[in-house]
Amino acid sequence: MSISQIGKEHINTILDGTKINWYHDRIRAWERGERIAPITIDMALTTTCNMGCEFCYRFLQNNKIHKITKEHMTAFLDDCKEIGVKGISLVSDGESSISPAYEPTITYGHSLGLSMASGTNAYLLHSELLAKVFPKLTYLRVNISAGEEARYNEIMGAKGDMFKKVCNNIREMVKMKKAGKSNCTVGMQMVFLPKYEDQLIPLAKLAIELEADYLVIKHCSDDEFGALGIRYSDYEKTYPTIKAAEALSTSKTLIKAKWSKIQECTTKGAIRPYQRCYGPPFLLQISGTGLVAPCGMLFNERYKKDYHIGNITETRFKDIWKSERYWEVVKMLASPAFNAQTMCGSLCLQHSVNKYLDRYVKGEIELVEPVGDKPPHLDFV
Repeated sequence: MSISQIGKEHINTILDGTKINWYHDRIRAWERGERIAPITIDMALTTTCNMGCEFCYRFLQNNKIHKITKEHMTAFLDDCKEIGVKGISLVSDGESSISPAYEPTITYGHSLGLSMASGTNAYLLHSELLAKVFPKLTYLRVNISAGEEARYNEIMGAKGDMFKKVCNNIREMVKMKKAGKSNCTVGMQMVFLPKYEDQLIPLAKLAIELEADYLVIKHCSDDEFGALGIRYSDYEKTYPTIKAAEALSTSKTLIKAKWSKIQECTTKGAIRPYQRCYGPPFLLQISGTGLVAPCGMLFNERYKKDYHIGNITETRFKDIWKSERYWEVVKMLASPAFNAQTMCGSLCLQHSVNKYLDRYVKGEIELVEPVGDKPPHLDFV
């Protein structure tokens, strides 16, 4: 499938990279030392999950449990709107659709004019819930790492009719979109380990059959101790199969690998080309326990002393954001006291933002106004 045959929406969708270049005002304010609001906040409403993916990073993120309620989220969203946050993505370290606050959070955030998005295994997204949340979401990304039921159950810790229900729920999303009930982008995401190579083609074919807008294939993160035991040197030999999956793209469904990260998985591990961490002021993460920390790789309780900032179940988010502690942690991450190459896990959520800002700070690139149409999902950098 050539680029000319892929729909315009898909060409402009940035699935591998960052949209930070569309935010020169915040970059310049940050450069001047001003206290900027995050553009995007990636968070969860709980740390529990109804599946047990064998690659799941959340088991490496354990921190003190606090229950996030609808009332907490109402206050949080009000604060986000007030300080200038643009988008809230319910992804992070738990299956947010389990939480009673899931639908109220999406509905209220949307009413405030915030862009709302959700990453989910989609098992609980039956038609009644979809009718409430789907029209209010910018994108809904289904986490699915296999295209065949037996392998799905094995890889994702699923059982019974989970695979069939997830596929039917995706069909319902596509049906709603075709009926004009929502403009939400329907995405699918494969967290890819080399041992899942046999599922690349079946999953690509399933995405096309379901008429999802895209399937993205991404590497799997490990922590700085290699707790998940990922052999990054094995990724390279899967390149031909990944490219074969991408070649199945149609005018309706884009199959796209996150090559910028996959190709950085080498015999030496997944190595970052930068040492300073500049991303969190622009792209912040919050745990499903309410913990505010720079990123998901620092959620674990062992990082409490140096990196944990506050909790939205105990303190208003705008007060956490205004606090000296917040900016002390942000400043430290951007200083020589922190080295992302040795003190972080592999290629985090902020990786692409960090690469861009690192090159800018070093004078390797200039801020040049983007040309052409703005990409979709601009509030999610």
